[in-house]
Amino acid sequence: MKYFKLPDLGEGLSEAEIVEWHVKEGEHVEEDQLLVSVETAKAIVDLPSPVSGKVVACFGEFGDVLHIGDPLVEYDSPSEDTGTVVGEIPESTPASPPTDKKSSKRKKQASEDSSKTSSAGTNDQFIIGSAHASSRSNSMGQSKATPSVRALARRLNVDIDSVRGSGPEGRVLAQDVESSARVDQERGQGEQLRGVRRTMAKTMTASHQQVVPVTIFDVADVHKWEEGEDTTIRLAKAIAKACKKEPALNVWFDGEHMTRRLCSQVDLAIAVDTEQGLFVPVLRDINNRSLKDLRKGLDRLRQDVKSRTIPPSEMLGATITLSNFGTMAGRFATPVVVPPTVAIVGAGKMHEDVVVHKGSAEIRRVMPISLTFDHRAVTGGEAARFLEIILESLSKRQVK
Repeated sequence: MKYFKLPDLGEGLSEAEIVEWHVKEGEHVEEDQLLVSVETAKAIVDLPSPVSGKVVACFGEFGDVLHIGDPLVEYDSPSEDTGTVVGEIPESTPASPPTDKKSSKRKKQASEDSSKTSSAGTNDQFIIGSAHASSRSNSMGQSKATPSVRALARRLNVDIDSVRGSGPEGRVLAQDVESSARVDQERGQGEQLRGVRRTMAKTMTASHQQVVPVTIFDVADVHKWEEGEDTTIRLAKAIAKACKKEPALNVWFDGEHMTRRLCSQVDLAIAVDTEQGLFVPVLRDINNRSLKDLRKGLDRLRQDVKSRTIPPSEMLGATITLSNFGTMAGRFATPVVVPPTVAIVGAGKMHEDVVVHKGSAEIRRVMPISLTFDHRAVTGGEAARFLEIILESLSKRQVK
């Protein structure tokens, strides 16, 4: 048998989630025919068949998360040449399977077939792209519990690997399983995070573990703005100007090695809210582009996000971030810094407020601004000067 395994999709990605199968078991496929669509790094990637042949088995179902090197498709072994094999798979055990029992059984059989074939010296597995299997595995099957407790979990329909054990060395006890079953019965079973929300959760966890955040707040006087001005692009240009005058916030910081890299180009990540979750595409080189070109580029990125066709590369490499949450609601916030960047600007809802000007009270349009920075790499003075430049830039009329 031949196995097509999840290839290395580049950009440092290690896993992907199955979105849709385009073939069925028992179906004959041609080389380059679309097999399956997977989601990785918030983008949808279509994987074609590397050969022609009959599909014996499809490993995994909708929502299953697989790692690089996990089997995707098993083909039969035709007597004639079925196409070019790209890359040999080393003799290694595939990464751990998805949670689906049927998929797990097939995957186990695939692993056994792989071992038998390799030991006989007739290995004919193949993969497109990188020819290495991932050493990472998920947490399935890692809980400590006795056979009787595992049997109890199966009877009560409890995922034992999601139960936190209260016994010695974290061992799951019978009362732990029963308590989990009661919670499921009273409040319903927990929903497994998938796709964009899963990526967001992992990113936020990494930020919480690595960043020392401090947030400062102020209000920009924008009463000179003309009606209908492009708020996002105005903010982008103000950030670009601040990065030029106070470059300490436009850096990549490596907390492990205590090094920082000053970035000469300002690549601005802009948070985009969708029904599927939060996407953060990157608007490149905002310092050296016109207002019209920036708007055109941002519209294209947003359209690609909505159609789920944006490549992972368009959401990597940011040097600083903007969250324009004020388009919906809220005045101030404590935005989250995502390593290796060290700063994020939050723009609140524009509104009218009383402003004291030359000893008199006036009603003017204002915009709340929040700046969160990683205090490991940025001083309070640098952050304050950066925010001051943004406020000054926003207070002026737009230069055409």
